[in-house]
Amino acid sequence: MSAESVYAAIAATAARWPDRPVLEVLPGTAATYGIEAGPVSYGTFLVRVDTRAEVLERAGYGPGMRVAVLLENRPEFFEVFAALNRIGASIVPINPDLRAAELEYLLGHAEPALVIALPARLDELRAAAAAAGLAAPVIGADDTPPPPRANAAVAEPLTGEAREAAVLYTSGTTGNPKGCVLPNAYFLLAGRWYADLGGVASLTEDGERMITPLPIFHMNAMAYSFMAMVTVGGCLIALDRFHPSSWWADVTAARATCLHYLGVMPSILMSLPEAPEERSHQVRFGFGAGIDPKLQAGFEARFGFPLIEAWAMTETGAGAVIAAHTPDRLIGQSCLGRAEGWVDARVVTDTGQDAAPDEPGELLVRNAGPDPRYGFFSHYYKNPEATAEAWQGGWFHTGDIVRRDTGGRFFFVDRKKNVIRRSGENIAAVEVESVLMRHPAIQAAGVAAVPDALRGDEVFACLKVADPSPELAVQIADWALTQMAYYKVPGYIAFVDALPLTPTQKIQRKALKEMAQALLDDPATVTLTHLKKRQVA
Repeated sequence: MSAESVYAAIAATAARWPDRPVLEVLPGTAATYGIEAGPVSYGTFLVRVDTRAEVLERAGYGPGMRVAVLLENRPEFFEVFAALNRIGASIVPINPDLRAAELEYLLGHAEPALVIALPARLDELRAAAAAAGLAAPVIGADDTPPPPRANAAVAEPLTGEAREAAVLYTSGTTGNPKGCVLPNAYFLLAGRWYADLGGVASLTEDGERMITPLPIFHMNAMAYSFMAMVTVGGCLIALDRFHPSSWWADVTAARATCLHYLGVMPSILMSLPEAPEERSHQVRFGFGAGIDPKLQAGFEARFGFPLIEAWAMTETGAGAVIAAHTPDRLIGQSCLGRAEGWVDARVVTDTGQDAAPDEPGELLVRNAGPDPRYGFFSHYYKNPEATAEAWQGGWFHTGDIVRRDTGGRFFFVDRKKNVIRRSGENIAAVEVESVLMRHPAIQAAGVAAVPDALRGDEVFACLKVADPSPELAVQIADWALTQMAYYKVPGYIAFVDALPLTPTQKIQRKALKEMAQALLDDPATVTLTHLKKRQVA
């Protein structure tokens, strides 16, 4: 009988391979975090998970409760995740780049019973919880938790694979991030899907070692990387972040057999001078998305392994993944591969008709099995209207524009939604605008994407103020860095007399994007990209 929960899957693998490593911390990551380097076996990991679970249960935590967690890419994150899963609770991962306004929203919306965070962030999170009116205790990872607040069980009372395992927040197009409720099935299918994928991305049960620099509060590392390794008895090596200068040395030291990437990583690596260590690795394939098509063939030739481009969303999980994992993957053509037997897919024009071959249209997907939503998110928390809209007509509407050739291969074209994609992070323009409008000097704000050679997109803000000046632009950016994640802060600010508006006073998004593009080279536009740096606690 297959496991029905994340914890059960981990326990089954620990019983089969107790001495194999499930996680390993490299010396560089250990030094950054001030923790011990080295491997953690499945057996030891399970003991740590059980100990945490028993402590939480004794304090009164259990089914239906959520715990918000800010632990960056530390091994303790996975221990807490599995411990919560064992007791029927779920995890709400917190992006460590979030700041005051974003933290207040997330905690108020998710309603966690407890917040576990790094010592340096405790006061900030306590302030955010208080501002949100949430009486949840905020503690460190090794602190004894106090009892949960009253009425702390907020998740639906489901069991088995349907039970809530996590709530991940993803940028929407109409304001604040949406809380994607993810069931156990979401994580279990991610692991099984990856293990069964085959082709160029084949995994074995011989002791795979996957290295990732991606944040584990995202579905890529948390669901695919971690659960794939659990499914095949492999080891996950999670770095604190992507370090270009030491990347190949880390990959070699990790004895990695596979790795995960996002589009900006290959671009950076290709710009570095050639070095012997870039071919001393054991990597069989890389798995990710967003590589510059012009770089793919050169990257594979230089570094000696294929890159598997794939498509998925937080909402779809492994319920509908498209991956170019077969030998005929059309290198350098933005090819996402075919929709295999596990997924049904349509390409639909603006008129609602199925697109002709090679005609662009919105990608619609669903699981090909008896339950079209199997492996997907359960719903958007507190937003049934958005859930219903996303699943209109029995298909999940992705908001991504693709085309499909006569051979059934999909190619990414553009995004239909008003989302800025910067270095792999989705940024909702409306969310940035709503935060900027809190600044007392700003009378109107419009945010659009402008192209960036390295990061894909950069955030461009057109602002109406009473007394524009370069100094005010810098002051606004400095203030914005205290309110939202650094990557959402405008990299450019242009002061304008008015925004392009519809007769109902809504921003004309197409005209705003054209305005931003035209103002990009205007001498009066203030460049602020140098201020956009990850803040270290």
